Amino acid sequence: METRGSWSSRFTFILAAIGSAVGLGCAWRFPGLAAKHGGGSFLLVFIIATFVFGIPLLMMEIAIGRKMKKGVTSSLRGINKKFEFVGWAATSNAFVIGCYYAIVYAWVILMVLVSFKFIGMTGDTAAAGNLFFNTIQTTGTVENYGIAPSMIIPFVLAWASIFYCLRNGTESVGKIVKYTVFLPVIFLGIIAVKGLTMPGAMDGIRALFVPDFNALRNPQIWVDAIGQVFYSLSVMMAIMFAYGSYLKDDSNIAVDGMIIGISNILISVLAGVAMFTTMGGVGMLGEMTPSGISTAFIVYPQAIVSLTSSGIVNAIFGALFYLCLVALAVDSAFSIIEGVSAAIADSFHLDAKKTTKVVILIMLVCSVFFATRAGLAWLDIVDNWANSYNLIIVGILQCIALGWFFKPQKVLLEINRNTSKFKMPAWWFVTSVKFIAPLILSALFAWNIYDLFVKNNGNYGGYPQWALIVGGWLITLLVMVSGLVARRIIEAKKKKGFVEEEVSWED
Repeated sequence: METRGSWSSRFTFILAAIGSAVGLGCAWRFPGLAAKHGGGSFLLVFIIATFVFGIPLLMMEIAIGRKMKKGVTSSLRGINKKFEFVGWAATSNAFVIGCYYAIVYAWVILMVLVSFKFIGMTGDTAAAGNLFFNTIQTTGTVENYGIAPSMIIPFVLAWASIFYCLRNGTESVGKIVKYTVFLPVIFLGIIAVKGLTMPGAMDGIRALFVPDFNALRNPQIWVDAIGQVFYSLSVMMAIMFAYGSYLKDDSNIAVDGMIIGISNILISVLAGVAMFTTMGGVGMLGEMTPSGISTAFIVYPQAIVSLTSSGIVNAIFGALFYLCLVALAVDSAFSIIEGVSAAIADSFHLDAKKTTKVVILIMLVCSVFFATRAGLAWLDIVDNWANSYNLIIVGILQCIALGWFFKPQKVLLEINRNTSKFKMPAWWFVTSVKFIAPLILSALFAWNIYDLFVKNNGNYGGYPQWALIVGGWLITLLVMVSGLVARRIIEAKKKKGFVEEEVSWED
C-alpha cells in the first residue's frame, strides 16, 4: 500500500475518470441513438438513467477501490470471497474489449492521416462513404486474414501512444489527461459552432432537443438509453475500481462522482449538437444511424464533403473531427488496460509497471486479428457479445454481491466520508444498488436474449453460426470461467510458497 501509485491531485483524478467515461460512444453512438429515438426523448431517458443508477454505481466502484486500495478482483474478494470470480469476469471482458478498442482507435488515426483525400471529393458522397472501407480493404466478412498495408502505421501509432500514456502509471496518465480531455471538447465546440452557422442547423437542434413523447412507448428506447449509460460511464469494466484505488483517503467521492456523471452528460450533448447541426446543415439528418462505425466512417465523411464548396475547408473540418475522436479514444483505451493490469498485479503481487507493459504486449498481439481484412466483421461480433451479454452479466452479479451479500450502507459511508456540502442519500444509493440496477440490468439482458433468439432466430448480423459461436458464446464462456482458472493458478502457486494477501473491509 505504501508503494502504490496515487493521483497527483483531485483534478487529475476527475480528468482521468472523465476521459475514461467520455469515449467514442459519446461522439458517435450517443448522437446516433438519439436520432433513432426521437432526439429529445432519448436525451430525457439518458439523463434520468444516469442519475437513477449510473452515478450511484460509478460512486460505488470508486469508493470500494479507494477503501481496498486494490483492483477489482482483490476488492471483490475482500467484499466476499465467493464473488472474486465476478472481478475476474470484469477483468477478462475488459481485456477482450481493450484488444478490439485499440483497433477502432487505430482506424480513427488512419482517418486523420487520409483526411487530405477529402480535398478532391467535394460533393462526391459515394467516394467519401467508401473511403474508410477501401482504405482498410475490409472484406466485410469473417474471412481473409491479410492486413492492409495502410493499417500498419495507424496500428503502430495507436499502441505506441497507449504505451506512452501508461509508461509511468498514474504519473504519466495525469500529465496526458490534461490535454486529451480538453482537446475533444475544443474540437467538438469548433464543429458545433460551424454546424450552427449552416442553413438547416435549427432543424438539427429541434431534432436533438424537442422530445417525441410517443417514442417513450417503445421499449427499445429504454434499452438503448440504459445501455448507453452503463457503457459510457465505464462501470462494470474494472476501470473505476483501479482509478479509485489510486485515490488519497481525503478525496471527496460523492462530489467527484457527480462531476464525472454530469460531465458525461454535457459532453454527450455537445457531441449531439455538433453531429445534429452538421447533419441538418447538409440535409442528412435522416441518414444518421445508431451504429458508431457507420456514423463515423460512412455518414460523417459524406457530410464532410458536403459542408462547403471548398475541398480544403472540408478536409480541415474532417481532420478536426477525427482528431477529436483520437483524443476521445486514447483515454478510454489506456483506462481499460489500466483496469486489467491493476487487477492482475494486485492478485499476483506483481510490479504494476512491468505488469502493464506485459499486458500491453499481449493485447497488442491479440489485436492484430482485428486489424485484418476480416477484422471489422469479427469486431462487430465480439463487441456485441462483450457489451450486450458479458458486461450486463458482470453488472448483475456485481450488484448482487454488493447489495445482497454485503451492506451497501458501508459503501455509502465510504462515499460520504469526506463530504459536507453534498452527501449521497441512502434512499438513492441503496435502492439503486440493491434493487433498481440489478432489476434493470436483468431486464436489459432478457431483452437482448429475446431480440437475438425470438426476433432474429438466433442470428446476428447475417454472420455464419460458427463465427457467432467462436466470437460470441465461446468468448462469453471464457470470460465467465476466467475466475476459476485464475483461482486454480493462485492455489497452485500457493503450494510453491506464494502467500496470498488477505484483503477485507475494515470499518
